[in-house]
Amino acid sequence: MTTLVLTVVGSDRSGIVAAVADVVATHGGNWETSQLAELAGAFAGIVEVSVPAEKADALRAALSGLDGLHTVAVQAGTDAAPAARQQLVLHVLGNDHPGIVRELSAALSAQGVSIDRMTTETKDAAMAGGRLFEATVVAAAPAGVDVAAVADEIERLAAEIQVDITLD
Repeated sequence: MTTLVLTVVGSDRSGIVAAVADVVATHGGNWETSQLAELAGAFAGIVEVSVPAEKADALRAALSGLDGLHTVAVQAGTDAAPAARQQLVLHVLGNDHPGIVRELSAALSAQGVSIDRMTTETKDAAMAGGRLFEATVVAAAPAGVDVAAVADEIERLAAEIQVDITLD
């Protein structure tokens, strides 16, 4: 079996996930891990599938012909075993303003920390008005990284960009 990572984007409509899943199954593939969302009227998803190696090209071709999908990218996955890493979970909450993700991701990268998953959302602030920015970041630090130093940098950044960041 070959691991493929599919990135699909199209106009949101009922049945789009079923159509992608049908193509994967028709080609002997197994739907494994995914993140799917409706964003501003568009459907966006990233899906990890395993498929017999001899059917990978046919799967790629079939996906590109699906009605309503504007972008379909297929990337071969890697079977390399991940290096030992420490997991960090950050929760971010504050008034929304440009640059929060840029500053946070740059600070993590400078410490050698890699973002594995990130979800973000903006919503109306219930009492104060304005918009709130909320994020959850699951990140991985190489085994030798000083987590206390990462925490210190995150605390410094939180004060600088005026958001609350908690590190689990």
